[in-house]
Amino acid sequence: MTEPKGLIRLVEDDAPLLAATVQGLRLSGFETEAFDTPLPALEGLSRDWPGVVLSDVRMPGIDGIELAKRIRAIDPELPVVLLTGHGDVEMAVQALRDGVYDFMTKPTSRATLETTLARALSARRLVLENRRLREAQATIPALSEGLIGTSPVIQHLRQTAEHIAAAEMNALFTGETGVGKERLARHIHSISARRSRPFIAVHCGAINPDRFEADYFGTVSAGGPLMRTYGRIETASRGMLYLDGIDAMPLEMQARMLEAIETGRIWPQGASAARQVDLWVIASSAKDLSGMVATGTFRADLYYRLSGLTLPLPPLKVRREDVPHIFRHFATRVSERTGRKVPLLSPVIQAHLDCHDWPGNLRELEQYAEAFCTGIKVDPSINLPDASLSEMMDRYEATLLRNALQVSKGNATAAMERLGISRKTFYSKLLRYGIRADRYR
Repeated sequence: MTEPKGLIRLVEDDAPLLAATVQGLRLSGFETEAFDTPLPALEGLSRDWPGVVLSDVRMPGIDGIELAKRIRAIDPELPVVLLTGHGDVEMAVQALRDGVYDFMTKPTSRATLETTLARALSARRLVLENRRLREAQATIPALSEGLIGTSPVIQHLRQTAEHIAAAEMNALFTGETGVGKERLARHIHSISARRSRPFIAVHCGAINPDRFEADYFGTVSAGGPLMRTYGRIETASRGMLYLDGIDAMPLEMQARMLEAIETGRIWPQGASAARQVDLWVIASSAKDLSGMVATGTFRADLYYRLSGLTLPLPPLKVRREDVPHIFRHFATRVSERTGRKVPLLSPVIQAHLDCHDWPGNLRELEQYAEAFCTGIKVDPSINLPDASLSEMMDRYEATLLRNALQVSKGNATAAMERLGISRKTFYSKLLRYGIRADRYR
């Protein structure tokens, strides 16, 4: 059985015309509710109502213009399409200015009417979907961007982050560039007992070999007044030392870093005694360190010191259901910074969010949100995923199913109603995409 194209609430006081229009719309695949007077047609309308109102203008009691005004008071973004047999141009212009979605004169062709209603229904779905995303975002606690989402993998990652923070465990984060390794380390530091102490990030690929000892271990001057400088390792003591891209650290520096981690002592340049340090180290790498150990380009002892807890961070392409939440987070942050209202997502932008592979991960998504919110033209045709139209449509459909389950907190019946599909179709699609409703409860 073909799914309905959408819900139309028809208001028409001419009984024969009402019956004929209902029949035509139903034959065309629309679900139709018929009313021969305006006031009862207001009952049941709400901000969550998923359809479009199609109304005559000239009716006894209140006319279509007044009906549209009252509907706007319920939800100004609920589309109302007005029909009149009088071709009143002034009335049409004023109605459109007042927020009516469209205005057509009788008689109108069935094809024109259906096209207008399909377009209005598409606009309605877009409005409701944006609202659901905003509501879902509002329920997400303040987290690192890398931990926002509802996917099972990200829920597990949040739990693991809490355990690392509570136990102050050394760890190795792995994953593609831009997946949020440093963001996650900062989040763990922020929820730990050490949050009042410094978070020191060392970008290993940018270390200056000539300044390594002084910059990271500190100095003590010889002869004259005692002068001490504190290196980054000592500054991180009792806080967190984050070694970003540790695969880029030269072997001789790896040996010095291992000594500091294992012994809890450092020897600054010019010092006559070692200094004690309390180090909590999290390192990250986009490369396979075990492979580098096998080829002798990374120290095995440092690798095993750090890899007792190895945490792989997933790329966005394997947790697509999280992309809308993260995008909304970035967009909201841009809005707060610039004072601009977050624009509604167009169908093209929404499809791009759902179907693009995001090879740059969080960094790419953040830049995309920045451009979108500041009015810079974004071209979704750039970097299209290597997928067929059918595959992209499947991804989009799976995203809609997950969003419906998220908003309904895993209530399958409520999710079906939001999507307007039958129970059989709903569960068939969950099985097809490997989605479990119980994970959203």
